[in-house]
Amino acid sequence: AEYENTRHNTGRIMVGLVEKKLEDKLKIKFLTPDNFMNNSGKAVAPLVKSKKDLENLIVIYDDVDLPLGKIKISFNRSSGGHNGLNSVIKALKSQEFLRIRVGISPATPKGVVKKPKGEKVMLNFLLGEYKKSELETIKKLSKKISEAIETIFTEGKEKAMSLYN
Repeated sequence: AEYENTRHNTGRIMVGLVEKKLEDKLKIKFLTPDNFMNNSGKAVAPLVKSKKDLENLIVIYDDVDLPLGKIKISFNRSSGGHNGLNSVIKALKSQEFLRIRVGISPATPKGVVKKPKGEKVMLNFLLGEYKKSELETIKKLSKKISEAIETIFTEGKEKAMSLYN
């Protein structure tokens, strides 16, 4: 696939890695939409038929506001300008679901995010492929995200947020 190892495909990469870790542990469905990421809502909406489905939904996606290697679990928040998440919120007519934001931006040694400036630079960054070392960081992070998802389903979202944010 054209965008396979790009930063903009972080959610899909992460779902694939997490699914391998959790498929035998939890009875959950994993979805990676086949349509463009910015239209993800079209793929998610048919699977969310009830309030319970919505409560159990977890969307994993890239976030340029977080440094590479960091995650943030949140609930009932806006899209923060992320088009893929915006599509999901619109399709579900709700933002009352969990999301796991996966940091993709470079950072200073002190952890200050060095976000690309300007629309064209940002687009090139998002559609740029991960370096090998960055992909390794993402792979390592899949363990933490898998543990966070297990915690969400066994001890609740608040516990997961306090442990993993």
